[in-house]
Amino acid sequence: MYIRGYIESDCVQLAKLFYDTVHFINKKDYTKNQLDAWASGNVDIEKWNKSFLEHYTLVAIKDDIIVGFGDIDSTGYLDRLYVHKNYQGVGIATALCDKLEKAFNVKNITTYSSITAKPFFEKRGYKVIKEQEVERMGINLINYIMEK
Repeated sequence: MYIRGYIESDCVQLAKLFYDTVHFINKKDYTKNQLDAWASGNVDIEKWNKSFLEHYTLVAIKDDIIVGFGDIDSTGYLDRLYVHKNYQGVGIATALCDKLEKAFNVKNITTYSSITAKPFFEKRGYKVIKEQEVERMGINLINYIMEK
């Protein structure tokens, strides 16, 4: 596996990886309605691309497949971190996070973690600041504001 910077042509693949990961990996912690609200399959590619370009965004590649991605902004907000459903548990999120957390010289890194990702972030030293309910398309989902 290797990690490289994001390029605009990645965006459609990242949107698919996001959808697949949410719907396959997070289904143990969220209902189908919640998963559909979180990842409807209708990502605004232009908006995502703009966000990825504004943030420090990394893409993990293995076997010529994008197997993960993550992005962080200059304030230390770790926005997205997703690993391909078929490549879970092999260190991809850890490798991405290691690089993202060092991207900016900030006091704290903050993220909004799903129920599913919470143990991963806790192992990395993140602490729950607050459990919250967020609304997506009229559906409530639980996530956690976490900080390291």
